[in-house]
Amino acid sequence: MNDDDKIKTPLFSHITCEDLDHIYEPSEDSFLLIDALEKDLQVIRTNQPSVCLEVGSGSGVVITAIASALGPQCHYEATDINPRACRITRDTGKLNGVEIHTTCTDLVSGVLDRLKGTVDILLCNPPYVVTPSEEVGKGDLEYTWAGGERGREVMDRLFPDVDYLLSPKGLFYLLVLKENDPDDICDVMKKLGFSSTTVLARQTGPEKLTVLRFCRQR
Repeated sequence: MNDDDKIKTPLFSHITCEDLDHIYEPSEDSFLLIDALEKDLQVIRTNQPSVCLEVGSGSGVVITAIASALGPQCHYEATDINPRACRITRDTGKLNGVEIHTTCTDLVSGVLDRLKGTVDILLCNPPYVVTPSEEVGKGDLEYTWAGGERGREVMDRLFPDVDYLLSPKGLFYLLVLKENDPDDICDVMKKLGFSSTTVLARQTGPEKLTVLRFCRQR
């Protein structure tokens, strides 16, 4: 792999200890998603993407990583329900020399109409931890990890909107946990018209994490 095929880990030294009381700290799952994008970089570049959207950007390291690799010919958008995360995402982009437009909204509700059918790269590292349903969306940090039953309550709300957002050549990258039942997720997405590919999987402590890529069925 030459340097052009590598994705650098973004700088995020501007994130303070106080910030980490409110947003998701860049962690193993963040870096796995970045590694998966690096592995798939030639596929992504072949598609010549013009719009990239990350749902639930948190610190902004993932959207910044792909933006640094693809350059200014692509427009970068991010959403997060947490206003502080939106600000930090923008700042992470600036620190690394890329511009990221953020929208403070629940999942994609605030960008659906504006981005309908235009998103070439859709990224999501959702709250995936299996928790009681009542823990979902209780506070800043809980928003970032509490996934409810099967860890699927948040991501399941996103899936119907993928078809609405993605361009005809669009790719959707999703990070999931073994307990989320990746095979069932692929079945759900198949019914929505998408084929699936496992890009990368990794054991991190007790967690088995997988990055799935979805594209429209041909």
